[in-house]
Amino acid sequence: MKYKKKIVLAYSGGLDTSIILKWLQENYNAEVICYTADIGQDINRKKIFQNAKKFGVKHIVVRDLKDEFVKNYIYPMIRGHAIYEGVYLLGTSIARPLIAKDQIKIAKKFKAYAVSHGATGKGNDQVRFELGYHYFDPKIKIIAPWRIWKLKSRKDLINYAKKHKINIPKDKKGAQPFSVDDNLLHTSTEGKFLENPKNSAPEFIFQRTVSPEKAPNKPQYVMINFKNSNPIGINGKKLSPSKLLEKLNHLAGKNGIGRVDLVENRFIGIKSRGIYETPGGTLLMTAHRAIESITLDKETMHKKEQIMPRYAELIYNGYWYSRERLNLQKIVDLKKNKVNGSVKLKLYKGNIIIVSRQTKSSAYSIKKVSFEENKSFNKSYVERFINYHKKKLRS
Repeated sequence: MKYKKKIVLAYSGGLDTSIILKWLQENYNAEVICYTADIGQDINRKKIFQNAKKFGVKHIVVRDLKDEFVKNYIYPMIRGHAIYEGVYLLGTSIARPLIAKDQIKIAKKFKAYAVSHGATGKGNDQVRFELGYHYFDPKIKIIAPWRIWKLKSRKDLINYAKKHKINIPKDKKGAQPFSVDDNLLHTSTEGKFLENPKNSAPEFIFQRTVSPEKAPNKPQYVMINFKNSNPIGINGKKLSPSKLLEKLNHLAGKNGIGRVDLVENRFIGIKSRGIYETPGGTLLMTAHRAIESITLDKETMHKKEQIMPRYAELIYNGYWYSRERLNLQKIVDLKKNKVNGSVKLKLYKGNIIIVSRQTKSSAYSIKKVSFEENKSFNKSYVERFINYHKKKLRS
């Protein structure tokens, strides 16, 4: 059958998006094109193609976006030290704008009239995807099955899958599964008994970090090299953005670094509990703050700290492409050309210890800070400085 209309579905090949694929075919007189963005998640290309072809899908698009994801999304966010509610390094939040952008690109290529996603009706991702879709194509139709179909529970989905002979993973039969999202920056795990905040996270749910107790008894050292505020290499060896983060993920993960247990405030107003693993990203955040500490002036650093909560919130809420976020990014990057050098870290049983910072920057002066007497710092200036602030205190 030749359809007049086309829909591009964000498709993983798993249970939920396979159900959505069949549901779209049943409810819309349109050809469904399956689209997958490879951003470093645990991806099974063979399963994606097999499961989609089973339902007669002719066009299956898998795009390798790993380097773009790290270079143009993760690195700018690291430069801004974006952390949501004190601990969350925004691993899921930062991935959605790129997927939305590329999905619209594919929709335009195939002249599709609509795009569809598998985000649930209670989560943040539906907002992030749809704000991204709207930014790149305000007129495209958005189909969000979880908000409109009659499948109300996990049991309904299982029954629908059985009816249409959709493969059901063993761990998803009957009971509600964990909801897992992963990419090159992080892995998040939500749902099941994690929904009760009194329950501790079982060790088996962690996928890319060992427990600190089982980490090596000897520390491991790593040096991260920076140029223009971006990581460019490890231990003096230049690496592509994706390879650099892959290596840091491995190093940090085997040393028990990067675990977070967070009850967060979702954009739509619901509190949710998630277990996050961001091993390499945690190293980058620590190292970047360390290199900035000896390369940037006080005023620039403090301005960045002031805007960070808002900057992080915009990313979390799906406003990556907003004018406000772009304006804040200009502040973040104002003196990025000065942020050059290397930071050596010691990794030991879940801990990150800064060993050394090296730079040719003139922002840090050993002469001025030295306890030894020298002529590079005029101490009479300090007395005038204090007297000025005494007057300001009561003004």
